[in-house]
Amino acid sequence: MADKNPQRCPWCGNDPLYQHYHDHEWGVPVHDDDTLFEFLVLEGAQAGLSWITVLRKRDRYRQVFDQFQPHKVARYTDHKVQRLLADPGIVRNRLKVASAIRNARAFLAVQDEFDGFHRYLWDFVDGEPVINRFRSMKQVPAVTPLAEQISKDLKRRGFNFVGPTIIYAYMQAVGLVNDHLVSCPRHAELGG
Repeated sequence: MADKNPQRCPWCGNDPLYQHYHDHEWGVPVHDDDTLFEFLVLEGAQAGLSWITVLRKRDRYRQVFDQFQPHKVARYTDHKVQRLLADPGIVRNRLKVASAIRNARAFLAVQDEFDGFHRYLWDFVDGEPVINRFRSMKQVPAVTPLAEQISKDLKRRGFNFVGPTIIYAYMQAVGLVNDHLVSCPRHAELGG
């Protein structure tokens, strides 16, 4: 029997920023390369932290990371890294900042090889989101075999901070998978 009072996925709680992200971005299929790069950097920055922490820093990240244009991030110098590490508006972790630069270079190589990072990424799901039908948060996995496959391929291509758990969160964020609970209105709105 269908729920007559559907509710959004419980992970976003009552925080308005989290709810807005849930309602307008999470799980929406992304085909824009700059946005795909943005989420790759932010998911890497989130490792070991809560997503809301990174979400609250997102606007500052956009400012200091040149709107996540990978061709600009790929050219960052040691001087730029030092400025980033001094900025309290982002996650000031040297490995994560270095990873963003390294991943920008690898991202550009994938763009060149596949005529767009989005073509590379969406090929893993044959161009269509995987629609899951989870009824509770307990059913939502942290990792899947597909996330492991994508993670392994990205690492082979020179990316880092792309372990399978990070990649599954990335897949959820950019809509490769629809992991909204079936009771959430967004599940159906996004093709569930």
